Parts: sequence; C-alpha cells; structure tokens
Amino acid sequence: MHCLACAAPAARAPGSRVGGGGRRRMAIECAASSPFTRDGEETAPRSMMETYGEMSSKPVLLASRRKLVALSSFCFCLHSSRYFSALALGDPSVKIDDVTPKIFPSGPLFPTEKRIAELFETNTYSVVNIFDATLRPQLNVTGVVEIPEGNGSGVVWDDSGHIVTNYHVVGNALSKKPKPGEVVARVNILAADGIQKNFEGKLVGADRSKDLAVLKVDAPTDLLKPINVGQSSALRVGQQCLAIGNPFGFDHALTVGVISGLNRDIFSQAGVTIGGGIQTDAAINPGNSGGPLLDSKGHMIGINTAIFTQTGTSAGVGFAIPSSTVLKIAPQLIQFGKVRRAGLNVEFAPDPIAYQLNVRTGSLILQVPGGSAAAKAGLVPTSRGFAGNIVLGDVIVAVDGKPIKGKSDLSRVLDDYGVGDKVSLTIQRGAETLEVTLPLEEASI
Repeated sequence: MHCLACAAPAARAPGSRVGGGGRRRMAIECAASSPFTRDGEETAPRSMMETYGEMSSKPVLLASRRKLVALSSFCFCLHSSRYFSALALGDPSVKIDDVTPKIFPSGPLFPTEKRIAELFETNTYSVVNIFDATLRPQLNVTGVVEIPEGNGSGVVWDDSGHIVTNYHVVGNALSKKPKPGEVVARVNILAADGIQKNFEGKLVGADRSKDLAVLKVDAPTDLLKPINVGQSSALRVGQQCLAIGNPFGFDHALTVGVISGLNRDIFSQAGVTIGGGIQTDAAINPGNSGGPLLDSKGHMIGINTAIFTQTGTSAGVGFAIPSSTVLKIAPQLIQFGKVRRAGLNVEFAPDPIAYQLNVRTGSLILQVPGGSAAAKAGLVPTSRGFAGNIVLGDVIVAVDGKPIKGKSDLSRVLDDYGVGDKVSLTIQRGAETLEVTLPLEEASI
C-alpha cells in the first residue's frame, strides 16, 4: 500500500517528464516508507512527510542560503559605485592640508569698484519694493482682502513718506479708480539691520501720460532715506550709470552700464509715449520699473521704466524717465493729487489726418473753444466753405522759436512750460506767417 502511494506521481498525463531528482526522491520516499528492514524484520511504518522532511531539510536550507548570498552579491554589484568609489579614490596617507589650495586674501578693491560699492551701499536704503494690491470682496462678505498682483520698485522721495514709482507698477490697482488715500500697494522698506519693513502704500496721485505715481507710507523718519536727485539735462552719452531695483522679486539688485542715448521716445507699459527718455545698457528687467537710475556721483538722473526686448528680459536696451520730468510731475502730484499741465486748450488734428490734409509740418488746429485764450488771441480753426470744401485753420509751426513737426512735438515742447506762462506762436495761415503771443492755460483737452 505504501508503494502504491509513492508511485502515485507516475500517474501523470502522457508525455510529462519527471526529472532525475524526482525519481531519486520517490525511491528514497518508498524505501523510507517500507515496513521491512534490510534483514527482513518488520518495523513500524513512518509517514512519508516525516521521512522527506528529515532527508530534505539540509538541502533546502543550503539552497536558501545560496539564494540569499547570490541576491546580496547582485545588489552590491548593482550599487557598487556607492561603495567602491570611496575605496578606490581614498588615500589614507594624504593629509587635508596637502590637498587644500592656498587661499589668497582679497585685498583692497580697485578705486572704481570701491566707488560703485559705496554708491550702492549709500543709495540702496532709498529704494523700496512695491507690490500692487487689488482689493476684492471675500465670499463671506466680512470685508476685503489684499492680493498682490505685481511688483516693482520705487524711491523714497522725502522724509514725509512719499514714494515715487511708475504708474504701471500699480496699474492694476489704479484701474479700479481708487480715491486718494486708499491703499493700492504694499511697500517694503529696507532697514539698517537688513530687515524689510512692510507698510501700506496709499495713493497720493498718478499721471498716466508720464507713467508716474506717488504713494505715501506711514513710516518712521529714521527709516526713510530720501534719494538725491540730479540733473538729467547735463547727461552725456558714454558716462557711467547704475540701476538699483528688484528684478524678478530679487530685492536691491545692482546693475552697471553707460548712457547709450538721450532724448529717446519711450513706449511705456502704461500705453503712452514719453519723450526725452534716457537709454542705457545697464540691465533692466521686470521688477526694476520705478527704481532709480544713478549717475557716477550717486544722484538719481531717471526712473527706470521700460526695456526693448523680444524675450521679456534685458537685451541691453533699457529706458528711464529723466529726472527733469520727475521733478515737474512728482511735486504737483503731492500738492494737487494730479498734474496741472499748461496748454492752449484747442483741439489739434492727429498727425495722420493732418498729413492727409497736406499738412506736412506743424500742428493743425481743428477747433478753438469760445472764451479761451486762443480764441481771444484770434487763432483760426479748421472749417468748411460754402461749397462744402475743407478750409484749413492755423498751423502752429514753432513755439518760442522751437520748431514743431506735429502734434506730439507740440505737446513735448509745452511740457517745459507752466500754467500762466506766455509763449510766442509762429503760425501758418494760408500763405501768411504770423506771430501770436498768448498765455498758457491749464490743459483740459
């Protein structure tokens, strides 16, 4: 009966193969399960599993050990670079001092380097970081929350807490038509200990046409370091300049360059064209807007405002609003909350329309409001004749001897005057050239 049991594996499907190891195992199991000894004496039968367990425990244990050693060796070889590198490269005979290169002292800076470093250290406390904040109602109607939407730079204008920056730096908040005194930005001011102090930036005034805005912060006077303002009218191409700002949010970064050009037209992010701009190759990137452009004496000669680029980063062509323009705009924004511009209060034809009407030089007058200084001076507007034909009005070709090529030229020239100033206009009326003197009014057109 025991032999039948051990022969049971032979009842496999035809074609199946039993290995040599399997036949030896069955023979051992059959011999171990037989009730007779070699001498023919009958003994107590033993179970097949007991016999097999005793016979196979050592081979199975040995096989398990082989597998474990093989697996460990494989993993060790797979990650051998983690262990052999130190063994291969290490040299116990080498001392740290033998493989440490000689360290040379930095020594004093060159005079030009020292000057630039001192200029930065002196003026960096006058530069602030500005984050545009737009007020939005919360869902639970408990108030409003301030959400930063942009960032830029600004300069401390005086010890009263006025901050001058670009219009477009806080443009998102200004698009909500805030009233003077409302919070439009968060302003970070660098303290002497190197810690940024955060304050609310309240609107004082803004002028989109010159891309300038003035904010006010309630900061202690010892924290406010007003910038020193220089003269941009004396600049020369080739002289050194420095730009300080917060490009891409990296606060108080310095770049150095030269004045590359003067009297450039700046196409500002505020959507306006600003005349008299300063061109520089000092790197100006997003975040530099509103920061100062300094001369080699550390005086602010402009407010960085725009770059010419096709990638969004500096391409070596940056622009700044000249300090002469800032000096005219900022005080008026502080005093009046707006800019009181001097003008003639007449409507001029856009340059393309004037060109179609065969006006190649000068600014063509379309309409003259009754009661204005221009009407009292006898300026003639454009009109229609009895036959329906267009009769051209006066064309202003010069202001105080300064030639006028078109409407934009006239606006640029009048920026140099104040309300109440008298100017001499050279006008073309038909075939006649006339001189007319009149006072400038506060521009309303």
